[in-house]
Amino acid sequence: MIHYHGSPLGGDRAGVVRFFSGRHAFVSFANQGDLPAIADVAQSFAIDNGAFTVWKQGGEIDFNAYCDFVREWHRHPGFDWAVIPDVIDGTSEDNDELLAMWPSDLPGVPVWHLHEPIQRLLLLARVWPRVAFGSSGAYSEPGSALWWARMSEALNEICEEGRPITKLHGLRMLNPAVFSELPLASADSCNAAINSGMESQWGRYTPPTRWQRAEVIAARVEAYNSAPVWRGVVQEVLF
Repeated sequence: MIHYHGSPLGGDRAGVVRFFSGRHAFVSFANQGDLPAIADVAQSFAIDNGAFTVWKQGGEIDFNAYCDFVREWHRHPGFDWAVIPDVIDGTSEDNDELLAMWPSDLPGVPVWHLHEPIQRLLLLARVWPRVAFGSSGAYSEPGSALWWARMSEALNEICEEGRPITKLHGLRMLNPAVFSELPLASADSCNAAINSGMESQWGRYTPPTRWQRAEVIAARVEAYNSAPVWRGVVQEVLF
C-alpha cells in the first residue's frame, strides 16, 4: 500500500524537504505552497482538489483553475494522479456532473462518498482504474461504528473473493487501525503534519524539530500495510 502524507508540514523549507524525501506526498490545491519543494524529492505525489477545506471553511472549488494546476504538474515524473473535483456532502448528480467535466487527458481519480448509493460505487469501479473513498454525511468520521458498518456494506459489494474489482484509495484513512483492515491500494492523511506541530503532547523526549516529529509519526504509520483481502468483518453499530 502507498502511504501518502499530506502537506503543508509547517516549519522551515529545509525541514519540509527532509521529511518528504523518498516519501509519498498528498498535496492539496488549497495548500499548494510546498509542492515545488516536495515534487523533486518525494518518491511520488498525488494532488488533492481541496474539497475537504471547502467543506470545512465554505466556498467552492475553482474547477478550471484546478485543472490548470493539475495540467501544470501532471508531466512531472513523480506525479501519480489527481483527485477529480467533488462535493463532499453533495448528491450523486452533483458529483457525476463534475466527473463528466474532467478533461480526459488528465490522470484523475473519482470519489465515491459513503453517503451515496453503493450502485454509484459499482458503476465507478467498472470504469475507473482507481476510486477514492470519501467519508461523508453520517459516515464522516473514519473509524466510527457507523462508518465501519457502511464500509462493510460497500466492500461486500465491490470485492470478489475478498479483492476489490478496482484499486481503492482511502481519503483521510492513513490510520493503521483503519487501513490495516481494508484492501486499499493507497491512503492519505495529514496526521504527521498536524500532530508534529503539537509539541506539548510529546513528553520529555520531544524531537527538537517539526520534521523530526513528523518523521517519528510517519515511520510508525508506514510500519503497517493494508489488508491483502477483505474478510467481511462488519463492526457492531452502537446507538
